[in-house]
Amino acid sequence: MIQVANLVKRFGDTTVLDGIDLAIDQGEIIVVIGPSGTGKSTLLRCLNFLERPDAGQLTIGDLDVDVTRASRADILAARRRTAFVFQNYALFANKTALENIAEGLIVVNRWPQAKAHARAREILSRIGLADKADAYPASLSGGQQQRVGIGRAMAAQAEVILFDEPTSSLDPEWVEEVLALMKQLAAERQTMLVVTHEMGFARDVADRVVFMEGGRIVEQGPPSQLFNAPRDPRTRDFLRKVLAAQPAISPS
Repeated sequence: MIQVANLVKRFGDTTVLDGIDLAIDQGEIIVVIGPSGTGKSTLLRCLNFLERPDAGQLTIGDLDVDVTRASRADILAARRRTAFVFQNYALFANKTALENIAEGLIVVNRWPQAKAHARAREILSRIGLADKADAYPASLSGGQQQRVGIGRAMAAQAEVILFDEPTSSLDPEWVEEVLALMKQLAAERQTMLVVTHEMGFARDVADRVVFMEGGRIVEQGPPSQLFNAPRDPRTRDFLRKVLAAQPAISPS
C-alpha cells in the first residue's frame, strides 16, 4: 500500500533521514520509536510533503512519485492520501470543533458545507464529543482537542493516518483518552504510522515496531520480538533506558 524507498532529507549539512526504506501494508499499524532528534517526525512530515525530501521514491496506493520531481499536483495527491495528527493539535482557534473537522472536507475535497458538517457530526459522535460540536478549542481540554485533531484525520478517509507523538503535549490525565481512541482505530484496521514514546501502546497495538537512530532504520519487527529479544545493541540500549521503570515490558 505504502512504499518508501531511499528517502533522504537534509537540513543544511545535516542529514536527518539517510536512505529510509519502509513498506506498510493496508490495515497495518506501525509504531516508530527511537531517541529524540533521530528523524522520526521528519519521516512523517516528508510522507505528506510538510517537508520536501531531497531524494527518494514514494508510493501511496496508485500514486508513485520521485520526490525530487514531485509537482504541486503530486503533492496534493499525496496529502489527500495521508492525514496528519500533530502533537500540538494544530486546530483553528476561531473555529468550533465541528468546523475544524469539516474544514478539510470543504477546502480540500470541495464538499458542500452541509455534507461536510453532517460528516463532522458523525465523527464527533464516534470520538465521544457529540456534545462539543459548537465548542471552540480554548474551551476544550488538551485530550479533547487532540481527539478533535484525530477526528479531523478520520474525516479525511485517508489511506494512512500519520501520528506525530500525539500524546507528548498532553497532561497525564488526558493521555489515556487519546490512546483509547487510537486503539479504537487500530481495532478497525485503519492504516497508521505512529511516532510515540508510549511503549505500552507500541507493545499492545502495533503490528510492527520500527527503531530508528541517526536517521536510519536500525531494526524492525513484531513487538514481541523487538521488545523481548532486540537484535541490535543500539535497540537494546535504548529500550533498557526507556523501559527502566516498566519491568513488565523490558527486554530480556
